[in-house]
Amino acid sequence: MRWHRAETGLRPSACSWLCADVALTGDPGVDQVVAELADHAAEVLGPDMIGAYIEGSFALGAGDPHSDVDFIVVTGTPLDDRREDRLRAFHRELPTRRQHWAKHLEGSYAVLADLLDSTRTGRAWLFVDHGQQHMSWDIHGNDLVHRWVLREHGIVVRGAPPGDIVAPVSAAELRREAQSELGGLPQSLLSWLDLRIAWSQRYFVVAYCRVLFTLANGYVASKPEALLWAGHTFDPAWRPLFHQVTQDRVRGLTPTDSPRDGAVESSLAFAAYADDWASTHHP
Repeated sequence: MRWHRAETGLRPSACSWLCADVALTGDPGVDQVVAELADHAAEVLGPDMIGAYIEGSFALGAGDPHSDVDFIVVTGTPLDDRREDRLRAFHRELPTRRQHWAKHLEGSYAVLADLLDSTRTGRAWLFVDHGQQHMSWDIHGNDLVHRWVLREHGIVVRGAPPGDIVAPVSAAELRREAQSELGGLPQSLLSWLDLRIAWSQRYFVVAYCRVLFTLANGYVASKPEALLWAGHTFDPAWRPLFHQVTQDRVRGLTPTDSPRDGAVESSLAFAAYADDWASTHHP
């Protein structure tokens, strides 16, 4: 189900909506759950809803059965307690359903004024982590990378075009953010990743590749694109690591799944190499 805006204007109350049987992502299950999320948000927010969007892997054309579904709902004003409680109740119930994608949503309820001002990153929005029932106020998603993906590739589920609600993000701004992130990246990642889990080892490598890609190229790549670029850019000695990360994606996230022998050591060594590469090529 896809929503098309028939008139101009940011707020849904100023628009005429038509529902057409057009795919959003190419996966009917994803389309169904995000359409329901958008409908529920519209019911809760009323005329204060600006729009609902898909970003992340599916927006970049790289979503697969092992992805999460990244979304963002934009509100005209900050949430009050009543609306927040209703949104929390919806996200508490959603992951209990049988549908696969109902258990794999991740996203935020953002305020329009924040998105229209590129200096207002790092402000907390109401956020639900991947597959979780509990929502929190978190800065996750309120950075230039997420804004760039939303503006340049965001899929409209319902609402105004992304270019109308997100301030432009330049290549120079993305590079500065990547440079800043790189300095504390290992500490940031290891504060929540358990490298004794295979999924965490793969995520660690991919995170480095994506930050380095943005630093070098000034835009945001999907996970597969960043790994492919890394294989062509860095010392060929690292290609077996990138191949392992790519091939093992089908293993998904299983807490009892241990990394391959030597994979953690290789990943940590690559992080040190990446820091040296960045300081040499992008000081």
